Amino acid sequence: MATYYKHPTALVETEDVGEGTRIWALTHVMGGVHIGAHCNIGSHCFIEAGVWIGDRVTVKNGNMIWEGITIEDDAFIGPQVVFTNDRRPRSPRFPGARARYETKSWLVPTRIGRGASIGAGAVILAGCDVGPFALVGAGAVVTHPVPAYAVVFGNPARHQGWVCECGDKLQPHGSKWRCPSCARVYEQIGDELRALS
Repeated sequence: MATYYKHPTALVETEDVGEGTRIWALTHVMGGVHIGAHCNIGSHCFIEAGVWIGDRVTVKNGNMIWEGITIEDDAFIGPQVVFTNDRRPRSPRFPGARARYETKSWLVPTRIGRGASIGAGAVILAGCDVGPFALVGAGAVVTHPVPAYAVVFGNPARHQGWVCECGDKLQPHGSKWRCPSCARVYEQIGDELRALS
């Protein structure tokens, strides 16, 4: 007996779905996918074999998540985010490209870090990892890796500030960064941020 909810119109071919997860209408999850516990997978999604989704992840409606994508615990994927996994795609059925697709050498994995949030309609290019608790704005085109706690938006996405684990924008606090909502303090080292409290 399943320990997760599957809408009657969802097609779930994997047996690797965690307890308490909910998979909504007209979503197709292929075999070979891992979905953790207490996730919410919205309507009209397609999740290809080879995807790994952690615990407590929210995937909103209309997402296509391709092989090689890893989404860590507590991440949020807004509606209609576009992921890619091949930097130079061709039809595998085209005779001139067939040899390239006989191995997985074309596959470029991408990791969405723990607690990261990807806004609606963002495009994440192959290999552009998004660090833990980073925030990618709606419609952003991510062409480079995004550091932990960074706020990026635009086309191409550019660093626009820092965000706390709780989701609020960080404010300068002497030589550190501080959250006005939860009072967490962070230290900037070069182009990266790390939590101190």
